Amino acid sequence: MCGSAAGLSSRRQYPRAGSALKETRHLYSDLAWLWPLWGRAEDEYAHYCRFVVRQIRDHAQRPVRTVLDIGCGGGKNVFNLKKKFQVTGLDLSPVMLAQARRRNPECEFIWGDMRMFRLERSFDAILMDDAISLMNTRADFAAAFRAAFVHLNPGGVLIATPDATVETFRQNATVCATSSGNTPKGPVAVTFIENHYDPAPADDHFEATLIYLIHRKGRLRMASDHWRLGLFPLGFWRHVVADTGFTVRSAPYCDDDENEYTVLIGCKSRNA
Repeated sequence: MCGSAAGLSSRRQYPRAGSALKETRHLYSDLAWLWPLWGRAEDEYAHYCRFVVRQIRDHAQRPVRTVLDIGCGGGKNVFNLKKKFQVTGLDLSPVMLAQARRRNPECEFIWGDMRMFRLERSFDAILMDDAISLMNTRADFAAAFRAAFVHLNPGGVLIATPDATVETFRQNATVCATSSGNTPKGPVAVTFIENHYDPAPADDHFEATLIYLIHRKGRLRMASDHWRLGLFPLGFWRHVVADTGFTVRSAPYCDDDENEYTVLIGCKSRNA
């Protein structure tokens, strides 16, 4: 999806620990210095953000000046959206928030859990990109949408993009991308490998395994992450958004790699 390294999904918040699966979060902690190589803000992120801007302007029932980016990660969506709006970013990873601030010093960034954060203000539009994938239980998933609804002004619009639904999930799908450039640790070349596998299709989540091949100073370092991501039918997405209080609409989005997504648009009534 947008903001990925050639199709790799990105910008995730921390998940709740699972039972049997040992989850790791290196990309959002000790390996966060690789983040600048995980998709270019000026390319695939910009492509997605142009789409988001169109949906906001087409569906909002009020002038849109302020936008809250929930699960903003390293601030690459913010980098593009700030050209049109006053953007605030929220994320659970302090390391990623630090990167977002360096990239966007004129914007405000707030630490918070997307399921339960409470700010003392609301916004004209809200973006929930692929950080919502970390909500791997139905209760957490619904809680994230309720928190968004509370922080949206009447007449405002929510944009939410599923990385995968039950209908679009591909078992054992694997993608690989390479990237190189300067990082805080100097010049680096990295190969990112991501595999999606659902060992129990009857439940509400799947496993994403990420492998990092890091070439630096003539040496190879291998590292990996293992995440449990939510996997729900598109109908459940629509139900939760509607049950939260939104009028639900949708629009198709196709990224630079010709991957297609159904983007959900939640419109909050002017009388809410």
